[in-house]
Amino acid sequence: MKKSIHIARRMRHIEPFHVMELLAKARAIEATGGCVVHMEIGEPDFITPQPMVTAGIEALREGFTHYTPAMGLASLREAIANYYLDQYRTVVDPQRIIITPGASGALQLMMGVLINPGDQLLMADPGYPCNRHFLRQYEGEPISVPVTADSGYQLTSALMQQYWGKRCVGALLASPSNPTGTLISTQELQAMVNYTLERDAILIVDEIYHGLIYEGDAQTALALGNNVVVINSFSKYFGMTGWRLGWLIAPEGYIRALEKLAQNIFLAAATPAQYAGLAAFKPEALRILASRRETFRQRRDFLLPALRDMGFDIPVTPQGAFYLYANCERFTQDSYSFAHRLLSEAGVAITPGIDFGRYRSNQHVRFAYTTSIEQLELGVDRLKRFLH
Repeated sequence: MKKSIHIARRMRHIEPFHVMELLAKARAIEATGGCVVHMEIGEPDFITPQPMVTAGIEALREGFTHYTPAMGLASLREAIANYYLDQYRTVVDPQRIIITPGASGALQLMMGVLINPGDQLLMADPGYPCNRHFLRQYEGEPISVPVTADSGYQLTSALMQQYWGKRCVGALLASPSNPTGTLISTQELQAMVNYTLERDAILIVDEIYHGLIYEGDAQTALALGNNVVVINSFSKYFGMTGWRLGWLIAPEGYIRALEKLAQNIFLAAATPAQYAGLAAFKPEALRILASRRETFRQRRDFLLPALRDMGFDIPVTPQGAFYLYANCERFTQDSYSFAHRLLSEAGVAITPGIDFGRYRSNQHVRFAYTTSIEQLELGVDRLKRFLH
């Protein structure tokens, strides 16, 4: 007698992360002696800076292995508040900060507290794919707004006005964004804060690539209004991907609900990781991170003109993160097949645009400059031979 497998209907809307298939294929090639240039995964190649590693080890040695409060270590929340004061001249009450298992944990918390079945959030297409899936997890509906180079591949207040619906409870932005690396100007961000405020709605802003900005400065959205939620992480700029540590800053009225949900979903972020995160704000750690930011900028400045010279159309120079979102229609109308061919035939791994949405996704690919200049040079050479 067959046993039925019951899978929730919402899973029909949860799509796979296609880049993981490419990564598995790349690892298989490497396992048989092949050489792959990795430009697919959005993970810095640098290991966690030594001050954070040392602090994590010391936490283990001293027996700091028990649960912390669901909101996180008070000392870490205070350190983050001080960071906002130092970096942005913005006062943040530590009581509004919740430490989470990565930015993903922060987004899941916020969706769980904010979304009722059928509620809608505006978000950019292309955009980070998990955002719409976090929304679907709570039976919400994403309104994917096609964005182009004209708006820097970002939502704008004009686009909000065009796409806003009766069931919208807010919008989700990312600045700098994944996959495009573009920033939202402070003026435009303020306009979107005002637009949502007028509708008694919320603006969720993903700032996990703050710190990795190469021209100018970016103001935190927290400085622009009281209806703003900010998501951040120790993964990208701070180089702590595997530690799974992030934070969420929300208006005071949300905090008790967020705390209750955190208690029930994950109890608390990993204790040794929180102690390691404390060390991220030490001067010696910040000096290392500033040096790494310069290295990422040098990689961008090498790879961007090289791809343009080959015929990839990248109309906007990304101001941050470590991605280049490239139009590849000169070479293909199927970015998924193109990425697989490039890996199989040239040993270069990139991400197909279909991972980031539906708007012209088959004509775009993403390059991540999260590997050394030497590897990028090898990748460029292989790309040239593959294309020409």
